[in-house]
Formats: sequence, C-alpha cells, structure tokens
Amino acid sequence: MAVAKEAKTKDKHIKNLANIVGGAQSILYKKEDLLAYDCDGFTIHRHLPKAVVFPKNTQEVANVVKYCHENNLPFLARGAGTGLSGGAIPLNGEVIISLVRMKRLLSVDLENRRAVVEPGFVNIKLTNSISDKGYYYAPDPSSQYCCTIGGNVAENAGGAHCLKYGVTTNHILGLEVVLPNGEIIEIGKNGILDPPGYDLLGLLTGSEGTLGIVTKITVRILKNPEAKQTVLAYFDKVLDASQAVSDIISAGIVPAALEMMDKIAIEGVEAAAFPVGHPKDIEALLLIEVDGISAGIDEQIHQILQVCKSRNVREVKVAQDEQERARWWANRKTGFGAMGAISPDYLVQDGVIPRSKLPEVLSRINQISEKYGLRIANIFHAGDGNLHPLVLFDARKPGETEKALEAGSACLQVCADVGGSITGEHGVGIEKREEMLFIFNDEEIIAQTDIRDVFNPKNLLNAGKLFPTPGRCVEVKKGMKEVITSSKHKIL
Repeated sequence: MAVAKEAKTKDKHIKNLANIVGGAQSILYKKEDLLAYDCDGFTIHRHLPKAVVFPKNTQEVANVVKYCHENNLPFLARGAGTGLSGGAIPLNGEVIISLVRMKRLLSVDLENRRAVVEPGFVNIKLTNSISDKGYYYAPDPSSQYCCTIGGNVAENAGGAHCLKYGVTTNHILGLEVVLPNGEIIEIGKNGILDPPGYDLLGLLTGSEGTLGIVTKITVRILKNPEAKQTVLAYFDKVLDASQAVSDIISAGIVPAALEMMDKIAIEGVEAAAFPVGHPKDIEALLLIEVDGISAGIDEQIHQILQVCKSRNVREVKVAQDEQERARWWANRKTGFGAMGAISPDYLVQDGVIPRSKLPEVLSRINQISEKYGLRIANIFHAGDGNLHPLVLFDARKPGETEKALEAGSACLQVCADVGGSITGEHGVGIEKREEMLFIFNDEEIIAQTDIRDVFNPKNLLNAGKLFPTPGRCVEVKKGMKEVITSSKHKIL
C-alpha cells in the first residue's frame, strides 16, 4: 500500500510539473531517460533525479521552484553538465531544472560594453556573436565550446586568460535570480557598478547553485586588444619552467595567459585531437600570451624570451601567425579530455597556491604520485597559481578509484599547507566538501551555512553540496545568527 501511495504521489507531481512547463514534451521521468542526468563531469558518484523539467522562461522556472518549495520536493538547476565537482548531481532525488532551452542572447550594448544572456547561452557563442564588431567576452574555461554562462556564474569559472582579466565574478554586472521559494529578484539592475549595500553579485557568483537559480545575466564585454602575441617554451626541467613563471611576473609583465604542462600532460595532448609536435622528452612547456596596445608588445616578448633563456630553455618560439597561435591553444584546451587518450579514467583537481611555491608543490605532488602508484599529470594556469593535477587511474581495478580520491585529496592538502585554496574555478560540489575543513574551521563553516539558510531556509535547493558536516559543536560568534537573520529583509 505504501509503495502504491508513493507511486501515485509521484505521478501527481510529474503531471503537475509537466503542466507548468508546457506539457509532457518538456519533462523526463522514465528511468532510461534519467540516466543521462545522474552525474555531471564528476562521474565517480551517480544518482538518479526524480524528474528533469525544461522551462522556457523565467516565469516557468519560478513556477517550478514554487511548486517544489510548497511540496517539499528537493530540486536543483543544471546547465550543460560540464561541471567537474559534482555540483549538478541529484544526491536527494531532486527535480532537475534544466536551463538548456533558455539560451538566447537578449541584448548587446556596445556603447556601455555589456550584454544580456540567458543562463543556457554557451560561453564561446557570446564572443562569436560580437567578434565582428571588435568585442569579446573574457572568461574562457577550457570547456567554453559547450559550457553555459549560467554554469560559469554558479562555479565562478575562470580560464586561461583569468591571470590578466579575472574570473567570472569580475565580468558580471547584473543577475535575475529565482529564489528557493519561487520569488524573482533582480540584482545590479541596469549594470550599475558597485551599487550601495551588500555585494550580492559577489555572493551569488560562485555559490554553486545553493542560493538561487540564475535566469538572466548581464555581463561585461571587452574591446579586442590591438595586438596579441603568443610564445611557446620547452624546458628540460620542471624546476626551470617553474622559476621562469615567477621571473616573468617579477619582471613586471602581466601576461594575458601563462599556462604550463608537464611531461605526462604533454603526452596526453599529443595523443589527442590537436597534436602540434611537442618534443616527447621535455619535462615541461610554457604557453605565454601577451596582449594590449601595439606599442610595447614587442618589448614584452623580448623580455619573456630573455627570461626563458636565463632558465635553461631548450627552445622558445613566437607564433608566426594566427593559425599557429590557434593551433597551440587548441592543443592546450584539449588538456583535460586528452587524458582519456592515455588513461581509462582520470580525476581532475583544482588547487590554488602562491606562485613562489610552484617548485615545492610540484615536487610534493610527484611524491604523492609515487606513494599511491598512480600517474599524475599537471596542466594548469601557472601565472595565477591555479593547479590542475589530473590523477590517472583505472576504475576497473579494485581499489583504484579510492586511491585516486585519496591522492586528489592529498594534492589539495598540499595546496592548503602552503597557504593556498582547495579550488580556484571548479567549485567544491560534493567532491571537495570534506576538504573545506583544510581551509575553514567549524565556526567559519557555520557562518557560511547561516548565510545559505537566509536564502534557502528549507534547504531544498541543491542540498548536500559545498559544506561538510561540522566535526564538533562550536559556538558561533556572538550575534552572528541574529545579525544575519535581522538583515534578511535587507538582503532579499
């Protein structure tokens, strides 16, 4: 009887949700259809959702959220599913609100250098839409050919050029958000920079879908630089490449991008879709790009070449044309996926360290690799110390998945030990929940969950993400909860 009653209730919810989003063609609920939504880019954990709905506009999103809120149904938003930390995995049998149908470029304002997009709009399409007018959108995660700007907002995504131009939060001017009770709010209306009051744009960007669902985004767009040059440098020693990174920044140069790959990463990208002929016996390469006004670019390139030569570079060259430059970047941007060419499975991490600690940290990651008997490829944004150790393993071998997870956690512990962070752009999700305790104590975790509870008091929206369960009872700072609670009406 209980099973029959539960099935009847589910059927009622499915029918009601379908009516909200326009009919049966806009909802999935059969197991065979839901299998494609049991994970995101973090494939180690898999859970089936209750259903997947496909709203077409903000009001439909709000109506679905309101229904879930009133009926105590857990729910979460999902974009392209390219996230790497499990942020879109339905741990609690959620109703997934897929935003892929909300994919329009709503407006472009070149005079004020901003554009408005829906959350399902693919990152690279924005640059492609405005490049003929001399503009582009700066955040460029490696998955930019398929990831959505809504997902970028949720994870505060970065990319190769974030060294000079910053991550997603530095390019968000306004958001339309559906709160977990179904209320629609606007933040940063009309693209006003630094409005008075709480920094809600900063709070929501990178909150990993736990505070609200973004349905409209106003972004900053930039004028194409006058000039751009790219350098590729090969090193026989990782230490020399690491020192060259620090030397370039110390010389007063701020490249648009400063990327590094080690020997295993190079093996992967050369075995994948866009090989460029990197030497097989080098230990590391640097891909360096400078841009800006034409005057001064040649001088910066000259300085970079001299730095590389002073650090025993085997070969260093400047891209001769746009085709060569594009080929180098295509090779780099296949980095994560290319690991599939040399390993059945891989786990990508996302730690951040001070640049000066690069030699020490890479050495300790090599020790972790030896300890666990797993190869670890390093491909990362060296200029801003955002590391991406890729732990290679074979899930078919008993115990290797667990070893890979332990090795990945050990890499993050190293980052925390040297004064860094456990994530730079991929988010915490479920992958790094416990590692939050590497950098925050219980009191700090509670302060953050108190803020979440202001927005999401029933914890129906993307529950179980981002925060560990505190390991011990602690006393929250005097007045913390009262201050947050009394400020609720001001925040919302």
